[in-house]
Amino acid sequence: MSDQEPEGVPSDVRCGYVALVGEPNVGKSTLMNKFLEEKIAIVTSKPQTTRRKTLGILNGPGYQMILLDTPGIMEPRYDLHRAMIKEAEQALAEADVVLHLVEPVVPKEVLPAIRAARGRRVLAVNKVDLLRRKEDLLPVLQAYHESGLFEELVPLSALSGEGVHELLRVLVAALPLGVPFYPPEQIATQPERFFVGEIVRERIFIHYREEVPYATEVEVTEFKERDGAKDFIEAVILVENESQKRILIGKAGAAIKQLGEDARLAIELFLDRGVFLSLRVKVAPKWRRREAALRRLGYSS
Repeated sequence: MSDQEPEGVPSDVRCGYVALVGEPNVGKSTLMNKFLEEKIAIVTSKPQTTRRKTLGILNGPGYQMILLDTPGIMEPRYDLHRAMIKEAEQALAEADVVLHLVEPVVPKEVLPAIRAARGRRVLAVNKVDLLRRKEDLLPVLQAYHESGLFEELVPLSALSGEGVHELLRVLVAALPLGVPFYPPEQIATQPERFFVGEIVRERIFIHYREEVPYATEVEVTEFKERDGAKDFIEAVILVENESQKRILIGKAGAAIKQLGEDARLAIELFLDRGVFLSLRVKVAPKWRRREAALRRLGYSS
């Protein structure tokens, strides 16, 4: 992570990967969307919404920052959790800068994965807008400072935007010198099909409660762009048992109809064009606990 000028690279151009890591529900996806000023990462109030590493590209004067939004690091309960943690570990391995997001509480300890990271480490204390007194932030910052793990500590609110510009300045300064990897107009690398599946999954988290959202996965099985007509999208929602399927569909299909309408509007807003969305529900017993099922769904084993 040297700041020495690579051969052929201007001395004022910086480019590198920044991994957003932390425990579930600390605001990683919200922060990435705030940086990009566009929603590419799904966000809900429930923890463990993010399951896959999502890449966002932020271009600015003299820099290109490749942001890696990651699943929350937690104690795994089954194979899906282990696959999610592997996604976060891969991002840590790729990162030039590790941005550790935390809530404004005094830590018991810093996550071992953060301690082991090779990239330059920056701490962001998120959700400071929730503090009743600003002085309550001081012991939090002091505890992380005394860990000796972080080059910079930045308090902020990803939701309101407070402190985000200061954090951006810190991250850009930490990037290595290098030419941009992507064209300046590009903000993501995943195909539209990926984001459509994520949007449907986000709406499931919003519309349903308790265990149902966590037992679902979304496969986009058809995505056809049609001249002179709306795009046709078919998505299959996987659940683990018949009870969950009945809840998703609802009485006389009312629940899935509402889900489909809400998801369609969100997809159209994201794609900026009309779509016809067809949703089906399929039972895939214990898919979260089966490595073969997870591999087929695109999770690393």
